[in-house]
Order: sequence, then C-alpha cells, then structure tokens
Amino acid sequence: MPSSITGWLGGLSGPVVYGVVAALVFCEDALFFGFVVPGETAVVVGGALAGHGEVSVWWLAAVVVLAAVTGDSVGYEIGRRFGPVLLTVRPLRSHLDRVEAARNFYRRRGAMAVFLGRFVAFLRAMVPALAGISGMRYRTFLVFNALGGLIWGVGFTLLGYFVGAAYGRIEHLVGRAAAGLTATVAIIAFLLWRLRHHRSTKNAGKKAREEDRTGFWR
Repeated sequence: MPSSITGWLGGLSGPVVYGVVAALVFCEDALFFGFVVPGETAVVVGGALAGHGEVSVWWLAAVVVLAAVTGDSVGYEIGRRFGPVLLTVRPLRSHLDRVEAARNFYRRRGAMAVFLGRFVAFLRAMVPALAGISGMRYRTFLVFNALGGLIWGVGFTLLGYFVGAAYGRIEHLVGRAAAGLTATVAIIAFLLWRLRHHRSTKNAGKKAREEDRTGFWR
C-alpha cells in the first residue's frame, strides 16, 4: 500500500500536494497509523515534486512541520485519555515485542524519547501515545515534539527537494549527452560512409583501368 500511495502522490501537482502530504504525516503520527501510512516517504516525494517546481519547498516544509506537531499532539491526547487500553488494540498484537521495546525506550529516555522517536518510524507512531499514557506534562512534550518535528520536517523535505532537483539536472545533462552522442555517432557514420564510398569508387576506377589495359594488349 505505501508504494501505491506515494506513486499516486507523485502524479499530483499544485495545492493538492500540500493537503495530501499533510494528511499522510498527520495520520502517521496521530495514533499507530505509522504501520500503514508512509508519512516520511510522502514528505520526501513531496520534496522531490518541489524540486521539479510543482510546489514551493518552503510552504511544503511549513505544512509538514505543522502536520507533524499536530499529529503528535493528537496522539498524546488520545494516549492520555484512553490509557493502556490502546496498547491492546488489534493492529499492535502482532507487534508486542516492538511495543515493549518502545515502552522501554521511553522509560529510559523520557522527554528525549519524544524528540528521538520522531526519526524512527515505529517510535514515531508509538511515543506520543506513550507520553500521554505516562502523564508527561504537555508543555514538556510540546517542546521536544516541536523541536523534533521542525528538524524532521524541514530535513526530509529538503532531502526530497535536493534529490528531485539533482534528478532534474542529471536528466537534463543526460539528455544533452545523449544528443551529443547521437550527433557524434551520426558524424562518424557519415565519415565512414564517405570513406567507404571513396574507396569503392577508387577501386572501381582502378579495376576499370586494368581491364582496359588487358583488353588493349589482347
């Protein structure tokens, strides 16, 4: 499913890109949707579209950061309100070992886990809810959440942007190189044809002269 979503995103342009990328990032962060929603990949693809001039890279980065911080805040609030019951939902039953690893990571790192979790897909989906479940002060959560969201959002948007721009330049250079190569091959082929034609004409003339001399002496 991720590849189909991002493939569909790659076919969009204009303001729709902002909305789709923001929705994917928000859903990935809000509550456990990181299992099925490729938010990070969508950001890179959106950045690549910006590199091709489809959207503004800075507006996209701003939208991504806002969606990331808001999504984590929603995940925090849901975790605070509904508590440990969330850890027993069906999508998590096949990932109990990873859930426990996320809980241990949060216990060891505390508020720093909110920041560091932003850069790991599974933790990105889990840590906000765990912060809410643990009763972390929202002000503390928001500071580390915003810091992580800012660095992650801008960083991955620019990553996609530079990849997209570099691809465009490479594509342009490859196009020019291909044209130059084609022209070179055409020139060489023409010169070889002229040389072969010249040799054929010269050999034909030489053969005709030899036949004339042979016929004369006969």
